[in-house]
Amino acid sequence: MMEKPQKTQEEEQSSPQMAAPDGGWGWVVVGSLFFSSALVFGLIRSLGVFFVEFVQYFGESAQAVSWITSIGLAMQQLLSPIAAATSNVYGTRPVVMMGGFLSGLGFILASQATSLSHLYLTMGLISGIGWALIFTPTVASVMQYFTLRRSLAMGLGFTGIGLSSFAFSPLFQYLVDAYAWRGALLVLGGLSFNMIACGAVIRPLRKPKVVLKTENSKLNKSLFSRICEGFEFSLLSHRGFVTYSAAITFFNAGYFIPYVHLVAHSRHIGFTEYQAASIISVTGVVDILGRVFSGWFSDLGKMRMPHMLVVWTGLLGFSLMLIPTAVDYSGLIVVSLVYGFCAGAMTPLAFAVVPEIVGMERMLGALGLLQLIESVGGLLGAPLSGWLKDYTGTYTVSFIAAGSFLVLGTLVTMTLPYFWSCTAPPPPSPSPPKRTFQDGSIEDGLLTQTLSSNSAPDTLCPLKDIPYSDKE
Repeated sequence: MMEKPQKTQEEEQSSPQMAAPDGGWGWVVVGSLFFSSALVFGLIRSLGVFFVEFVQYFGESAQAVSWITSIGLAMQQLLSPIAAATSNVYGTRPVVMMGGFLSGLGFILASQATSLSHLYLTMGLISGIGWALIFTPTVASVMQYFTLRRSLAMGLGFTGIGLSSFAFSPLFQYLVDAYAWRGALLVLGGLSFNMIACGAVIRPLRKPKVVLKTENSKLNKSLFSRICEGFEFSLLSHRGFVTYSAAITFFNAGYFIPYVHLVAHSRHIGFTEYQAASIISVTGVVDILGRVFSGWFSDLGKMRMPHMLVVWTGLLGFSLMLIPTAVDYSGLIVVSLVYGFCAGAMTPLAFAVVPEIVGMERMLGALGLLQLIESVGGLLGAPLSGWLKDYTGTYTVSFIAAGSFLVLGTLVTMTLPYFWSCTAPPPPSPSPPKRTFQDGSIEDGLLTQTLSSNSAPDTLCPLKDIPYSDKE
């Protein structure tokens, strides 16, 4: 008689992926992203408080000091493919926990620096490596837990950046006043160690991708070959991915410039230390509102996510160009409010668009490569801004250049495949069907594709693949 196929324990463990629960423990993972993003990008945004201190203590130019933040940001993005590949082999939990340890270690060692090169090595290199191991795997974990409410979950997770931007700048200024910059960096190191706990609460929905492939292939592969499989280098020939990577690189070149130089610009035009620090705090408040609003509105489905992204990035670019025109404190606050809201609104969309371009199957590898490519913008943006300030004597040209990068990235985004379509494109296929027409019918081939994308083999299955038994 015909028996209904039963999944063995081994087959269940090797199933491609559990369905995204859109809740449950996923909200704990969103909380992990909240604190991780706060302690990564919240720190990066608020390091402008230390900018003036380093210039005065080491007697270096604005361009030289700007390299501290740029190296850290570049490491975070440059090494993201390694974070994605190791997560595909070992899982996200141990990778994120190791990142939390390295990020804290970098700040503690930086507190003992005696030259600018020491800060490049510690705050830039070591902490930057830690940030790389934290950010991309945590973002990918949230995306795996949510489908229908993915943009909202990303927006809520990224509100940690806005909240920390509001709280960290005045806090860092107080720490510098109370303990000098060395003591303040020790405190930041202790805060960064909390990201070890953020990694510990990440519960994966499936085994790592490369482990599943190895188990299914029944072949013994070396550690190096297993890690190489997680890099997803085939995406470099994917037109949509390459186009979007170029756009994100331009976004990245201009996005972080205000967080490096806005405090210094405010003090340069005559505002006090705490007035300058409070401007970053104001942008942090509206940044939170922008992220939540953007995620909520995106999940309503009224507009496609790429269309929403170009709206926010275009407005962000023009608001950056308006910063030099605000010569009084109230005017600078107003422009900073617009800038902060748009900067927050674009962030969850910049990541939520990736699965639409490459598909969920290659999402983790795509995020890693995307961070690698955009590191060029992060590495060169702030030093270019510092050089323009040293050359012109003001930050006016620096902010105009930052806005121009955002506008240019917006134009590149508009060249994405299917961008001008009002409906979402068909979901990308992770791999072509392995079945040929000689091996089965056209319907069988289409059905195999459906099974590989929907992971539901016990619901639909080609008739000849059902096991037959004549035992009672």
